[in-house]
Amino acid sequence: MQIGFIGLGRMGGNMTRRLAGAGHAVVAWDRSTDAVRRAVSGGIGAAASLTDLVTQLQTPRAVWIMVPAGGPTEETVGSLASLLSAGDVVVDGGNTHFKDDVRRAQMLAEKGIDYVDVGTSGGVWGAERGYCLMIGGAPNAVERLTPLFEALAPRRDGYLHCGPSGAGHFVKMIHNGIEYGLMQSYAEGFDILRNADSSALPSDHRYTFDLAAIAEVWRHGSVVSSWLLDLAAIALRKDPQLEGFTGTVGDSGEGRWTVAAAIEEDVPADVLTTALFTRFRSRRDHTFAEKLLSALRAQFGGHAEPR
Repeated sequence: MQIGFIGLGRMGGNMTRRLAGAGHAVVAWDRSTDAVRRAVSGGIGAAASLTDLVTQLQTPRAVWIMVPAGGPTEETVGSLASLLSAGDVVVDGGNTHFKDDVRRAQMLAEKGIDYVDVGTSGGVWGAERGYCLMIGGAPNAVERLTPLFEALAPRRDGYLHCGPSGAGHFVKMIHNGIEYGLMQSYAEGFDILRNADSSALPSDHRYTFDLAAIAEVWRHGSVVSSWLLDLAAIALRKDPQLEGFTGTVGDSGEGRWTVAAAIEEDVPADVLTTALFTRFRSRRDHTFAEKLLSALRAQFGGHAEPR
């Protein structure tokens, strides 16, 4: 397929390379000329502007957006609405709130343009591992884009059409809320292990553990093994005391939206809510647990600590 791609950041740049590697014709644009230059060096077509990108695409066009949620995505969708034609499709692969998807899909439908929301998980490792894709939108539009999903996902069962507009990002929202809870569990567990030599314990009950070795052994056959544990092992091998992290833990919004959805649905979400609030507290004081949370975000997503 031919695909227009907007946004060549930590994930977008890798996604274009994976698509091109699968034989798709990618024309890319980003506000950063350096990002576009890197993309061109990887054999991907470059556009000088949004208008130029749309002009280079054959109809019916498909344009994938991979920019920050909120204002940047809203502005990009609005611009595309005036440039595209009936029969074209816009794909939002960022972390958009599902209610915005519903509104944007209705707005584009008035112009005959399809809108597909794709919750995308894979972080900075996706170019090698592939991306887990959670998809919302009209069945005919989703089916048309299937070759792209097959190229991006690690295998056929690595993507799912979850339902109508907003469904993909709703599922991704909950995915990220769960991620908060899993990360918090690992962080707290390793913090307890690290403090097992505390003077608060009787002298014959104190232990000094090699946290990197423990993370490594848990990766093999343990019921708590996971990719997040793999990343914890990498982080602890590189920096056993996590001295490269202050422990200030950011959040990109999905955890808040998950808790808000739980409130709207009257669903108790104790663990996910606590994990979110712990991130808020980390911006005031820091523990080893928060350093591990910060290290994990850097590992899977390339996220820098908030300043």
